[in-house]
Amino acid sequence: MSNSHIFLGEVIGTAVLILMGGGVCAAVTLKRSKAQGAGWLAITFGWGFAVLIGAYTSSSLSGAHLNPAVTVAIAVKTGDWSHVPLYIAGQLVGAVIGATLVWVTYLGQFNENDEPTLGIFATGPEIRNPVQNVLTEIVGTTVLCLLILTQGLNKELGLSGLGILITSFTVVGIGLSLGGPTGYAINPARDLGPRLVHALLPIPKKGDSDWSYAWIPVLGPVLGGLLAGAIYNGAFA
Repeated sequence: MSNSHIFLGEVIGTAVLILMGGGVCAAVTLKRSKAQGAGWLAITFGWGFAVLIGAYTSSSLSGAHLNPAVTVAIAVKTGDWSHVPLYIAGQLVGAVIGATLVWVTYLGQFNENDEPTLGIFATGPEIRNPVQNVLTEIVGTTVLCLLILTQGLNKELGLSGLGILITSFTVVGIGLSLGGPTGYAINPARDLGPRLVHALLPIPKKGDSDWSYAWIPVLGPVLGGLLAGAIYNGAFA
């Protein structure tokens, strides 16, 4: 697996992930969308399908991490940190591209927007309590990363087709069971890249990008990835 394959695979896979995941948030939220008001169930399944499509698209190139927390967890498991910066760089670039494509796809709806739109791009807590919010992200990310670490990675760190399907259903389950408090970022790139795009795009009445909260969906998932790697090494290795 070359450096160029890793970078391109993570850019493409994460862009597809954020396009499909952010797309369901836009579909459910924006006025004059046919899916407006479809609710939390549609969002959780939409993000699950987003993982499925993004991972299948990129798995042959990079192994489809698509998430800095997953990359960190795998590095803890294997002890190989040499490609971690490259993976994370690709994931962040892909997240920015994916969020921008959401805006392009729903441009007409965004241009007629009259409400805050940050929830389409990034997560936010229902009850703002930084300690609880970080813990929620740690718990959800640990569940995700531990599932990935224990389902059988091949020697190139790539997931099998069945593994991708299992991971996708796990993301749906995390959203349904653990996503209520914070919106379940469980992926620093999923939140940081789209939040940056929200801050830069000329969306009418889009509201604040809430940068005071931005560190939580970054720190929590990274800690969750570290914890999952430590649990794997302590219990399964």
